[in-house]
Amino acid sequence: MELESFLNERKKMIDQALEKLTPPENTFPPTIHKAIRYSLLNGGKRIRPILTLTVNELVGGNYKSIIPFACGIEVIHTYSLIHDDLPVMDNSDFRRGKASSHKVFGEATALLAGDGLLTLAFQIMTDPTLCQSHNPLSILKSVNLIAQAAGLQGMIGGQTVDIETQGKKFALPLLEYIHTHKTGALIVAAVRAGAILGESTEEELDALTEYGKKVGLAFQIIDDILDVESSEKILGKETGMDSAQGKATYPQIFGLQESRERAETLVEKAEQTLGLFDHSRAKTLKRIARHICERIQ
Repeated sequence: MELESFLNERKKMIDQALEKLTPPENTFPPTIHKAIRYSLLNGGKRIRPILTLTVNELVGGNYKSIIPFACGIEVIHTYSLIHDDLPVMDNSDFRRGKASSHKVFGEATALLAGDGLLTLAFQIMTDPTLCQSHNPLSILKSVNLIAQAAGLQGMIGGQTVDIETQGKKFALPLLEYIHTHKTGALIVAAVRAGAILGESTEEELDALTEYGKKVGLAFQIIDDILDVESSEKILGKETGMDSAQGKATYPQIFGLQESRERAETLVEKAEQTLGLFDHSRAKTLKRIARHICERIQ
């Protein structure tokens, strides 16, 4: 199956599950449920849950049985986007080609929608029915690592440093901290959760963790480049925001060409980490890594 067809098929699975897992708009109080569904069901590539399902299948798991769990990761990602767009954060008016949540529902409701999604994610991932088909300890480990990735040593830590460095001089170690925590941490957690829920060996988990780290950093470098080179029509959000806000980015330190080369090198290394697996079984993950870099072609 071609990668595009594969991604579309998995995205459809995730979208259908998200629709069922999210309370209807008319659930009381309706305003918050409308706001939640507006952001969560408003498109998105679903890369994180797709990685979870693909890794789970790679290590021999029944990926269909963890679709709800993978959806929980996407719910966390969506919460982070709502909060990132708020005026006190990145102050973005558009997301995925539509007005940001706070522009439609107001800042207070957008804030609560993000909080509600974060809580809903853990409700989904700790549903007791998952224990009927999976080792409860594996579920606990997966939820724990996702909580870490979303918390103080992950997304929150990365966002904090991102805010504190705006308009200031910064060095590469600080930039890598921002990217590997604000963006990369949840990608790594998505990969690791898929492996753990598939009862992978420690050797497989270590290799896949390295894959996730390299893919996560490459993903954010490409985003940095797209913020400079792409357009609002293509990305569905404002471009040039990083430069306008004085944010730490790879193009600011290395320029566009070297940033591309660094992303390409990371993708190549990500592919190499999968040498432990049979090529035919690992080719989809390799293609996903390559797909991330091809967004700037």
